[in-house]
Amino acid sequence: MRLALLGSPVAHSLSPAMHRAAMAHANLTGDYEARDVDRAGFSASLGEIRSRILAGANVTMPHKQTANESCDRSSDRAMRVGAVNTLVLKDGELYGDNTDIDGVRAAWATGNLPDEWPVVILGAGGAAGAALLATRDRPQYVVARRPQQAGALIERIGVDATVMSWGPRIPRGVIVNATSLGMRGETLPGHVLERARGLLDMAYGEGTTPAVATLRDRGIPVADGLDMLVGQAVRSFAIWTGIEVESSVFRRGAAEELLKRSQSGTRVVE
Repeated sequence: MRLALLGSPVAHSLSPAMHRAAMAHANLTGDYEARDVDRAGFSASLGEIRSRILAGANVTMPHKQTANESCDRSSDRAMRVGAVNTLVLKDGELYGDNTDIDGVRAAWATGNLPDEWPVVILGAGGAAGAALLATRDRPQYVVARRPQQAGALIERIGVDATVMSWGPRIPRGVIVNATSLGMRGETLPGHVLERARGLLDMAYGEGTTPAVATLRDRGIPVADGLDMLVGQAVRSFAIWTGIEVESSVFRRGAAEELLKRSQSGTRVVE
């Protein structure tokens, strides 16, 4: 079977190594490739899924919203978030799902993040939407530079969350960084880290982000973007194949790829 990651940029994604490891573990023949595609290339790849040349695909930025709009049918959670990251042909229709929600829940468990504190989500895009759905059973705050966008996201998803402007007066709680801060070595603002009782940092780049390193040193529970990537990959693979593969298989594939890159000097960018 042939699978693909569709987005731009994707050249340094860990997803191919992870899914190839899962395919080998499940004794499936085929490949998972990363395709750097613009809008036209993305549309062409959708045609390959419809014609069964591709058995399915993951979608990353900047095509998640377009994927949702292009599907014949999407899961309820994908429609509420407004983004699709997993595509498959189901009953002859192009079907979309959002397994980032599974990724958030898996990362929460991996990092042993506390459940008794409010969830403070930074950002108002699709990643923030996935975090809102995954943690909807707890008090939630969305901290965004564009409060109107955050309000629209909360309304579409249908959760009872509070919008807050970006600033020093955020609640204590588990911080979910659903922004790009950290991917290029930036750290979260000091007042955010001071209020954190846990952290899920969805951003990751060359190893541990500064925010994760800082809070880990303080003994605060943390989970990172790789924890989330593994969790969503497990669910995507099951959607395509019907096979449940342990998360350790995906994590081992990622670790082996990271080691290979470190030995060759290749930069890690997701």
